[in-house]
Amino acid sequence: MARAPRVVLCAREAAAPQWLAALERAFAARGLDASLDFRDAGDRNARAGVPPAEVAIVWKPPAALFDEQPALQLIFNLGAGVDALLALPNLPRGATLVRLEDAGMAAALAEYVLAAVLRVYRGLDRYAQQQRAAEWTPLPLADKSAVVVGVLGLGVIGGAIAARLRDSGFAVRGFARSARTLAGIDCRHGALDLDGAFGDFLAGLNVLVGVLPLTPATVGLLGARALSRLAPGAHLVNVGRGAHLVDAEVLHLLDRGQLGAATLDVFATEPLPPEHGYWRHPRVLVTPHVSAVTELEPAVAQIADKLAAWQRGAPLGGVVDFARGY
Repeated sequence: MARAPRVVLCAREAAAPQWLAALERAFAARGLDASLDFRDAGDRNARAGVPPAEVAIVWKPPAALFDEQPALQLIFNLGAGVDALLALPNLPRGATLVRLEDAGMAAALAEYVLAAVLRVYRGLDRYAQQQRAAEWTPLPLADKSAVVVGVLGLGVIGGAIAARLRDSGFAVRGFARSARTLAGIDCRHGALDLDGAFGDFLAGLNVLVGVLPLTPATVGLLGARALSRLAPGAHLVNVGRGAHLVDAEVLHLLDRGQLGAATLDVFATEPLPPEHGYWRHPRVLVTPHVSAVTELEPAVAQIADKLAAWQRGAPLGGVVDFARGY
């Protein structure tokens, strides 16, 4: 490259100072020769005469960014999910799109999922009901090794969740598109076909944890047909994407007892509308997309390392396949 690449950070203005300072430190520590500009993601209008950039670092950017910067070569997304970016019609399809592979999120998500599973396993919701009725009734506690938890999606984050559950004593079954090997975990793979390996994976699960990306193949994946394969009274935990669930069917299964509980952190529409049935259902715990957030220092270090690799012409991890959607 004849000159130092121009890098534009597109994020909310309130977050800009800490991200810019951290990126400048990381670039300097690695001897990266790059100029760094900021663009407010809250500005939805395309600006004229913007200096062309080769690299963008983005979080929920407006489409206007890509009208301003149609010749980007490398785009870093400050998160693991890229479905919102891929939905933008003017996203430069010739650019390399890179998602964060972890950046501290895997440990936080594994902690959240373990807390959700333990809450149901230890009967804390039922004890809360007993407390309101002044009822003193100890509940039987199953052997953890007899509680089968399925983790749907075994990438970096799904693998960390599966390992944390395994280390806590649960029987763990995992499912991925391609073959994986994780010690102590029953790893399965194949197409998302209920008549094949996917249906066998779901059969009899006591807990299902959704960690998949959002793609055309996963929209509405977890409706009545899939969730009815779980053990009666199973617990659903979703930290992947809200659009994986068919909400009306999830609520119906909860009402009739096929699902015993649901812990949901992601939703098709966020914030979750006040009239949505999840808010009021007694066996649903709603959290406002807090299972994990992008951590500044790990994210910046990952971006700086990958930018340095890109400048050297080295291969990058986390590159998104536009056709697959992740």
